[in-house]
Amino acid sequence: MILSSYYKFTYPSPLPATAITIAIVSLLHRHHQPINQSQKMLSSQIQKLNSTKPFSLLPPKPSLSSHGNTSSFPICYKQQKRLFPKKNPSLIVRASLIDKAISAIKDHTESISVKATVTVKVTVGGLISSIGITQPLEVLTDIIGKSLLLELVSAELDPKTGLEKDTVKSYARILLGIHEPGEVKLEANFKVPDGFGEVGAVLIENEHNKEIFIESIVLEGFLNGPVTVSCNSWAHSKHDNPKKRIFFTNKSYLPADTPDGLKRLREEELENLRGNGQGERKSFERIYDYDVYNDLGDPDSSEDLARPVLGGKEHPYPRRCRTGRPRTEKDPLTESRSSDFYVPRDEAFAELKQASFGINTVKSLLHALVPTIETAIVDDKLGFPYFTAIDKLFDEGIELPKEVKKPWYLHTLLPRTVKAVKETGDEILLFETPELFDRDKFSWFRDEEFSRQTLAGLNPYGIELVTEWPLTSKLDPNVYGPPESAITKEIIEKEIRGFMTVEEALKQKRLFILDYHDILLPYVAKVRELEGTTLYGSRTMFFLVNDSTLRPVAIELTRPPIGGQPQWKQVFTPSFDATSCWLWRMAKAHALAHDSGIHQLVSHWLRTHCCVEPYIIAAHRQLSEMHPIFRLLHPHFRYTMEINALARQQLINAGGIIESTFSPGKYSMELSSVAYDKLWRFDKEALPDDLISRGMAVEDPTAKHGLKLTIEDYPFANDGLMLWDAIKQWVTDYVNHYYPEASKVASDNELQAWWEDVRAKGHEDKKDEPWWPVLKTQQDLIQVLTTIIWVTSGHHSAVNFGQYVFAGYFPNRPTIARTNMPTEEPTEAEFELFLKKPELTLLKCFPSQQQATKVMAILDVLSNHSPDEEYIGDTLEPSWEADPVIKTAYERFSARLKELEATIDERNNDLKNTNRAGAGVVPYELLKPLSEPGVTGKGVPNSISI
Repeated sequence: MILSSYYKFTYPSPLPATAITIAIVSLLHRHHQPINQSQKMLSSQIQKLNSTKPFSLLPPKPSLSSHGNTSSFPICYKQQKRLFPKKNPSLIVRASLIDKAISAIKDHTESISVKATVTVKVTVGGLISSIGITQPLEVLTDIIGKSLLLELVSAELDPKTGLEKDTVKSYARILLGIHEPGEVKLEANFKVPDGFGEVGAVLIENEHNKEIFIESIVLEGFLNGPVTVSCNSWAHSKHDNPKKRIFFTNKSYLPADTPDGLKRLREEELENLRGNGQGERKSFERIYDYDVYNDLGDPDSSEDLARPVLGGKEHPYPRRCRTGRPRTEKDPLTESRSSDFYVPRDEAFAELKQASFGINTVKSLLHALVPTIETAIVDDKLGFPYFTAIDKLFDEGIELPKEVKKPWYLHTLLPRTVKAVKETGDEILLFETPELFDRDKFSWFRDEEFSRQTLAGLNPYGIELVTEWPLTSKLDPNVYGPPESAITKEIIEKEIRGFMTVEEALKQKRLFILDYHDILLPYVAKVRELEGTTLYGSRTMFFLVNDSTLRPVAIELTRPPIGGQPQWKQVFTPSFDATSCWLWRMAKAHALAHDSGIHQLVSHWLRTHCCVEPYIIAAHRQLSEMHPIFRLLHPHFRYTMEINALARQQLINAGGIIESTFSPGKYSMELSSVAYDKLWRFDKEALPDDLISRGMAVEDPTAKHGLKLTIEDYPFANDGLMLWDAIKQWVTDYVNHYYPEASKVASDNELQAWWEDVRAKGHEDKKDEPWWPVLKTQQDLIQVLTTIIWVTSGHHSAVNFGQYVFAGYFPNRPTIARTNMPTEEPTEAEFELFLKKPELTLLKCFPSQQQATKVMAILDVLSNHSPDEEYIGDTLEPSWEADPVIKTAYERFSARLKELEATIDERNNDLKNTNRAGAGVVPYELLKPLSEPGVTGKGVPNSISI
């Protein structure tokens, strides 16, 4: 049979060789034609096809024409012998089969087969849960079925209509094979039409009634290589929210550069995230909005649990995430409390196994262990009878009551504090020995260590240079009494042994202070009305003996006029006689309790957790997920909103851990509001500016980091400035890549809206302050971003991860002082007890047994690094890896942080650095970037994750 017909078709040039091979050879095979020899010959002919020399299947005189991007060739089977051997007539192909082959080839060239691999995380209670993953894959396939619909979105508009192109849809199914622990792979297959263009986003519709956590989507089959979509987010059930989830690819765009096909989705996603400010938020929602701190009190339970609203003219404060819960019955200004506080769904990680370690551990502690402690130690006022009783917390522990039903997971999630006795199976509360106490159990008693820890301890933000003399209060003398300090020139000069005059000491920058007088004094009368606590305004003075060593010289404690009694104030000094020595130790206990409160309420909670939340909310409301600045900041926001919500539930709430264990008691959060009002300003949150504002450094262009430190051996500042510089260089490289000129910063509408949201809504009570930066140039933006990243990483790590190291042995840093000084108008019996048993008087001043064990347990957990911790400079984000310039810049950043690690080790081994090295001295490692899991006293996570 001889075929005389010609078959001509048009195809994209170059035509993939495999397209013809697959289409024709498989068609031959399908119709039972012998193909062994013919396939070889046909494949040989087809392999000649390439981008520069298209070939014809018509020998010996091909008729080939090319028009634009397409080529055409005729296929003639008059001389079929050139394609198929003569001896096998069965190889003659019918014309209808050739038609089908050509049609198949044409179909193949007009669409591309694309495979999507979807990585899904195993979650608690999600569509794919830890229970479901144990099921056979056939069962999982039935569970998911056609419930996860993916749609590919083109980044381009249709050139003919100017409208968005139709999406390409496919359902995802379980991928058979081996799955990594904690995850499942799904697969979807697409036929993407020719001319679809670059994929810019993937839409997901979850038709199941449960949510699912999607880690990533990888699209394979495109000529330019795989396309990656990093999701790390929940896909809600369409039954909860009919809107489809939008996931953009890893390619970043400034608003002005957004591809036309994605502009609508970019704005739509931001509108979804902002919400409408109405109604109570549901757990599946991803809505970011602002509200005041009006949910700390619980007036419906008790009048004593009523608390003022923080946020507004009376009590200025940053804003939190709005939850929309109904108001209480007794106070229309207070939001009611519930067992679960809403956070936007993408901020909640408790269902993820590894990610939940830190948060679930804190929850276990608060929900189960703290009540158990309260049961084990019934008398909440009972103090420690002697110091060896404190030591027993680390040696013998406290037996937890058998009659109290304790959750089975206590010793699993809290293995450092809850241990099972092998012989009996009973559980005991047994604390690990803190490093400070383990290295030198008497260090807490020494004045040198007291001074050293102001520079290399838990609160390196308190110490400041004395620049004015005499010391004078700025409070109203008609209310608080005479403003002059009782620390006189004569006292100072006596304590420095005539080494120099006060004037000379001021000139040579040798006098330093922890000044908590004016911030605490207004609360003294209120706090003293509470049971089991007391308060003073305090000033603690230090003298710089040499270039690095501080020595405490005086502590002033002040009580304002109360109940007809005049102002009382007294200065205590490190003297030599027994009575003065014990009074000095008592005064140190009060000063340390004040510093502990300021550290926890201001340096830690306010300046990191609380003030960062508005940056997070504003970023989600105003910066698209494809915005490069969002992608720069996002790793530094991980877990923060969820841990803040947990803090509002049980740490900083009325009657919570902070109020029950720190000196200001029920006025603790109100005190942090005063600190925000009087002390906080964004431009001073940058480390160099903070050091300068406290007189701890001066600008010096010739000095390293551009600053000359007032105290050379200031470990926090020395290490912190290296970290600050590394962060700033990384941010500089990043910003200059996306904003090569200042006009791009000023014209970026999303960026400007974000910063306006931060100032005018997130920090609304300070929106009119003149110190807010204006984003006009690259340098403006670099400074703002570096400051935010520093606060979430270096600042937070410096004040958080050393908590158990320095305060685990609570006499070193008591959180509360329960009794007045023995010299403040004592009764005869009280003073007699002090003279006979000064140690017992000091122990009565310290926290009670119940308070101490609660604090030790919570500090142990808060100092813990989880196994999945993401450390600064250690994780290359997918969007950064997608851009070679950014990837190279990040690698340089990581290298600088490795240099910092080595430098810290070197500094800690140099005995000349007496504030971080020496006999029994805890080396300063809080700003060492990396750490292993656990309580290590080192490691700088990207974010405020606990």
